[in-house]
Amino acid sequence: MFANQKRITQHIELLSQFTASPGEGVTRLTFSKEDLDARNYIKEQMKQYGLTISEDGLGNIFGKLEGTIPDAPSIIIGSHFDSVPNGGAYDGTAGVVVGLEVAALFQENKCQPTYPLEIIALVEEEGSRFGGGLMGSLGMMGLLTNEDFQKLADKDEIIVVDAMRNIGLDPSKLKQRDPKTIKAFLELHIEQGPILEEKNITIGVVEAIVGLTQLEVTVQGQAGHAGTTPMNGRSDALVAAAQIIAAFPQLAIDEGHDTVITTGQLHVYPNGANVIPSKVVFSIDIRSAQEVHIQNVVQKVEQLISSQNRGNIQIFTEQLLHISPKELDVTVRSVLKEVSDQLAIPNCSINSGAGHDAMVFSDFTAAGMVFIPSKNGLSHCPEEWSDPNHLVDGTNILYQTALRLTKGI
Repeated sequence: MFANQKRITQHIELLSQFTASPGEGVTRLTFSKEDLDARNYIKEQMKQYGLTISEDGLGNIFGKLEGTIPDAPSIIIGSHFDSVPNGGAYDGTAGVVVGLEVAALFQENKCQPTYPLEIIALVEEEGSRFGGGLMGSLGMMGLLTNEDFQKLADKDEIIVVDAMRNIGLDPSKLKQRDPKTIKAFLELHIEQGPILEEKNITIGVVEAIVGLTQLEVTVQGQAGHAGTTPMNGRSDALVAAAQIIAAFPQLAIDEGHDTVITTGQLHVYPNGANVIPSKVVFSIDIRSAQEVHIQNVVQKVEQLISSQNRGNIQIFTEQLLHISPKELDVTVRSVLKEVSDQLAIPNCSINSGAGHDAMVFSDFTAAGMVFIPSKNGLSHCPEEWSDPNHLVDGTNILYQTALRLTKGI
């Protein structure tokens, strides 16, 4: 039996309605009302597909189909269900929906796995509320200490444990998962780029995921009246920040090797039209397929920032996240390509320019990932869209792969 396109499409459409920005894309921040609505929907579907449901102390959702071997490690399939502000309906969500559809196929075909099958919906991959990103997978694999977790807060200074309690979650539950309980991790994701569409290829089997470093920079100046403070007597935090940010594109170009730098968040204080900014906090996202290029750019950024530290301008930098480039499991990649070929689905090898939860799991278990095309290469925007037929193809590949892996093949 093959994946049910109508069911997949319906899941995505219904989940897209859980948004704080109706008509302007999907805004579903972690531990928000929209998170709770999506969470309840996902758990209800897991229940209908015969899975045993649980949530950990991070808020990750698990639906488990037990295997015939007691205490055997699980094959986990899924992705994240949070979004960027005004994002699309497919980023992350498509991978969760595909996991649900795989569970539905196991139920309908009366498949009894030897190794357990688990469907997972991960939290805060995007980092849109609490910063850094990949919180659900990092915490699950013990790379986010409980002390650091307790300190996480959003822009309104709501700490993560309070945000969890506000929607009825228990942050005191166990967060870390023993890697020995995971046999493999599989994730489907939209490509978020143009390569597959341009090549007219349905499936990209991901070989490697780029490394990334995320920094937060605070520029401290001095507030003053916009009309009465002379230009040569100002300590304008925003001007200093702008001079730094404006230099980033050339740094990336000079480094080459597909290195990219992005500033996507900028907070200005006190944010008054007639007040000289006293403080600016902005993000820096640095990515490359090779660690050496990431480190080169980090060093150049630090030198650039240091050169702006003068007079009444003080600049502080904090590293929020660093993950080295990751190669995904060779054996799982081979199975994914073999299954794709058997199903006569056009496929190719591809690298990921975006970070994903699979990169975290790859250090602890056999991780595999497939991409489906993104229309016009667009993502993180309301126009984000992927063809339902491609979702069906991706689901069929993961289903057949899961059948093999849950049988120990």
